[in-house]
Amino acid sequence: MITVVLAEFAVHFVLNDFFNQRIKGHPMEYRRLGGSGLKVPALTLGTGTFGGTNEFFKAWGQTEVAEASRLIDICLESGLTMFDSADIYSNGAAESILGQALVGRRDKVLISTKATFRAGEGPNDVGSSRFHLIKAVEGCLKRLQTDYIDLFQLHGFDASSPVEETLSTLDDLVRAGKIRYIGCSNFSGWQLMKSLAVSERYGWSRYVAHQAYYSLVGRDYEWELMALGLDQKVGAVVWSPLGWGRLTGKIRRGQPLPESSRLQSKLVRDIGPQMDDEYLYQVVDALDAIAKETGKSVPQVALNWLLQRPTVSSVIIGARNEEQLRQNLGAVGWNLTADQVTKLDAASVRPFAYPYWHQQGFAERNPFPV
Repeated sequence: MITVVLAEFAVHFVLNDFFNQRIKGHPMEYRRLGGSGLKVPALTLGTGTFGGTNEFFKAWGQTEVAEASRLIDICLESGLTMFDSADIYSNGAAESILGQALVGRRDKVLISTKATFRAGEGPNDVGSSRFHLIKAVEGCLKRLQTDYIDLFQLHGFDASSPVEETLSTLDDLVRAGKIRYIGCSNFSGWQLMKSLAVSERYGWSRYVAHQAYYSLVGRDYEWELMALGLDQKVGAVVWSPLGWGRLTGKIRRGQPLPESSRLQSKLVRDIGPQMDDEYLYQVVDALDAIAKETGKSVPQVALNWLLQRPTVSSVIIGARNEEQLRQNLGAVGWNLTADQVTKLDAASVRPFAYPYWHQQGFAERNPFPV
C-alpha cells in the first residue's frame, strides 16, 4: 500500500479514535455514523434470520419472537443496541418479529430498516417514488410498532424515479419525525454521488450511511465506494461480512459443505456473490493461521479485520441461535496487529478493474485508492 494512502487512512483512524466510545462495562465500541452526529455500535444485529417464511430466508434462519427476544437480551447486555431489518425480509415478518421483541424497550435501541424492492403486485409497489416510499415507511412503522425509524435506507437505486422526487420525499419524512437519518444500500458510486449533490443543492437531508456488501472475500467496495465514503463522510454499514456464509470457519479445502450452511440452497448460492473456490480457500487458510495466533475463531478474525477498515461505521452480524450470536460478539474488544492485517490483505487481494488499477500509479494526486 502506498505511503500517501497510509497517511490518508491514518488521519481517518485518528479521527475515528477521537469520536469512538465504549459503553461502560461493555467491550462494544460506538462510532459516528458517517458525518452525522449519531453514534452507532460497531456491531449491528441483522434480522434476516427472523421469520424464514419463504425458501430464500428459510435458508438463513427461522427465528420466532421468543428466541428473537432472547437474542436481543444478549445484544443489549453486550452493548449492541442497533438492529437492522427490511420490508422484504420474510415478506415483512422479520420487522414484525423485531417489533414484538422490542416492546417495552424501544427507547434503548436504534432501528434501521430498508425499502424499495417489490413489496406487492401493484405497479407502484416497488421503487423510490413518493407514492411507494410513503407507503413503505408507514408499513415499516406499523410492523415495527414504533413512531419513528432511526435509520431508513433505500434498499437499491431506482433509476425510473427522479432523484429529486426520492430525496424530497425522504426529507419530508425526516421533517415529519418518522425518520431520523437516511441512508442507501447497494448503490454504485455515481448513484450515491448524484444523490448527495441533489441533497446539497436543495438543502435536503443527505445520506449518512451506505449499507454495502464488504468482506475479506468481497473487497470491491474498496475500489470506489470507500474513497467516496471518505471524501463525502458516508459511513459503511456492512452486510454479509462473512462473505455470504463462506467465512464461518466451517468451509475448508477438501471438506464437504456443512449441512447447516445456507449455501446448501441453490437459490441462495445463485443470488449471492460468486467466487473461485481456490481464492476462497486461500483466504480461509490465512484466516486459519491468524485464528491460531490470536486464539480467536475464523469469523471473529474476519469481522475484526472489517472493523479496522476505513469508513466502516458498523458491521451487521447475523445469528441463527444464541451460540452464533455470542461467537460473533467476540469480534470486538480486541484488535488484530498491523502484521496480521497485512497478511489478510495479501491473501485476499484481487486484480483491480479499470480505471482503478490505472489510478494506483498516481498517488501524489490521487490519495484515496487502496
